[in-house]
Amino acid sequence: MAAIVIVVLIGLFVWGAATNEAYGWQTYGKYLFDQRISQAAWNTLQLTIYSMILALVLGVLLAVMRLSPNPVLKAVSWTYLWVFRGTPIYVQLVLWGLVPVIYKNIQIGVPFGPKLFEFTLSDPNVFWLAVLGLGLNEAAYMAEIIRAGINSVPEGQTEASVALGMSWTMTMRRIVLPQAMRVIIPPTGNEFISMLKTTSLVTAIPYSFELYGRSKDIGVDLFQPVPLLLVASTWYLAITSILMVGQYYLERHYARGASRKLTSKQLEALAKAQMGEPHP
Repeated sequence: MAAIVIVVLIGLFVWGAATNEAYGWQTYGKYLFDQRISQAAWNTLQLTIYSMILALVLGVLLAVMRLSPNPVLKAVSWTYLWVFRGTPIYVQLVLWGLVPVIYKNIQIGVPFGPKLFEFTLSDPNVFWLAVLGLGLNEAAYMAEIIRAGINSVPEGQTEASVALGMSWTMTMRRIVLPQAMRVIIPPTGNEFISMLKTTSLVTAIPYSFELYGRSKDIGVDLFQPVPLLLVASTWYLAITSILMVGQYYLERHYARGASRKLTSKQLEALAKAQMGEPHP
């Protein structure tokens, strides 16, 4: 009965939306594959990819620093996570947009000595400011995901690597991180999809050549914001769906060889432990 009620309600909503002129379906069809919209979708995808690359690289570094025995590295990593996770992404993007106002020029040189070089920030590339703003914020969240993945690897493997003469850095690079990927990949895929939608906030910088900003500008010019917002939503849904399929196959690839069932040796050891027999 509940299913019938839900189907009826959905049908009524679809019929109402199809017959409501406010949705502007003719405008929607006209601009769905407009060149400006498709270019904006490509810009959005580039923003997402570049920002996630930056976030992944910096996230690995921050996670390793957080797990490092060096207290200075731990403190730096913790402070970074505290700042970027504790402030809204929109506020951070606004501040990145104000960088040319805060720092009119940057000088690099020897303290109390000669300048090596300097450059001005009067006309920065707002696309790369957007990438920096998104990537640096996302790195704080990726660091925690990667740290959880590293912690999922049994400590015995790290101890065995050290016993074989491997350094802590080499152990992380060759032993721990490859095994941690099985835990890291699923939430990373979710973060990638989330980043795609977060790019709509870069109008705060301001950068308005991504999907949401471009759709909004066209909608304002036409005095029809609703159909253009539907156009943007359709593109977001299409790209997200493709990314979800890619995430599924990537997860399946890294899950190969993993099993929730205990092996015969593990079952034998468990049985002996329950009977109080010493483990060989």
